[in-house]
Amino acid sequence: MVRFSNKDITCQVISADLDHDVTLAPAYAHELPRYGITQGLSNYAAAYCTGLLLARRVNAKFKLDYEGNTDIKGEDYNVEPNPEGAAPFHAVLDVGLHRTTTGARMFGALKGATDGGLEIPHNDRRFPGTKKDGKETTPNPELHRKYIFGGHIADYMRSLADNEEAFKRQFSKYQEAGVNADDLEELYKKAHAGIRKDPLMKRGPKERGSFKARAAPKKGGDYPKKKFGRTRASVEQRKGRIRQKLRARGVGVKGERAGSAPAATSA
Repeated sequence: MVRFSNKDITCQVISADLDHDVTLAPAYAHELPRYGITQGLSNYAAAYCTGLLLARRVNAKFKLDYEGNTDIKGEDYNVEPNPEGAAPFHAVLDVGLHRTTTGARMFGALKGATDGGLEIPHNDRRFPGTKKDGKETTPNPELHRKYIFGGHIADYMRSLADNEEAFKRQFSKYQEAGVNADDLEELYKKAHAGIRKDPLMKRGPKERGSFKARAAPKKGGDYPKKKFGRTRASVEQRKGRIRQKLRARGVGVKGERAGSAPAATSA
C-alpha cells in the first residue's frame, strides 16, 4: 500500500485476516533523515527509498535471503525465486485513489520495493520516460535511473541557479542543509546503502516526531511518560468522596456515631 501526503510517504504491507487487516511492516519517508536524506521527503527519489526500506524490513522480519537488485540502472527488475529455499515475499500494489499516470511517484515506491527483494507483479509501462506507440511501449532506463537518484531535482536546481529569488523560494531548505545539485546522487547512493545495511535503525533521542522535537531520554534510556488529566486518586481519597456524598444526602455512614463530627478526609 502506497499513500502520499504533502510532506510524507507511507508504504505498508497489509494482510487480510478473518475479521480485520494486519499491518505486517510499515515504512515512512519521515524516517529517511536517519539515512542522510533530510529534504525532499515526498519526491520520486524519496518514494524509491521508502519502498526499498519497506522491502528490506519485510525480508528481515521473515528471514528471507533475497538481496534484490543492487546495480541500479533504471531497468525493470523481478526477483528470481530460489528453488532450494523459501519463496520471495509476494505482494500486490495498492494505489488507492492515486491516478496511475506514467512517471507517478507511486511507481518509484514500487521500483524500490522490487529492487529490495519483494515479488510484486508489474511491468515497466508506467516508469518515467516510457513512450507508448499504439500497444507498444519503449522504456527509458536512463531517465528512470535519473529520477531514482534525484537527477531531475538537480537539473531544476541548476536551471534556477541564476535566479536567486526563485532558487531560494524552491530550495532554501536544501541550502540550509548544505546540499547542492552535485551532491544529490551521492546522497541517495549512501542512503540506499544505509537502508540495506540496517533497515531497522532506531530513532535518535532528539529526532523530530509528529510534534516538534523529541525530548532527551532520562538516565537509564527511558523516555518521560506523558501525563493526561489529573493524578489518579488513592483508595482512601475515593472512600472519602463517597462518605461526603452520603452525608450530603442525609444517609448515615457506617462506623460513625449519630451527631458526631465527621472525620476529616482528603478530597
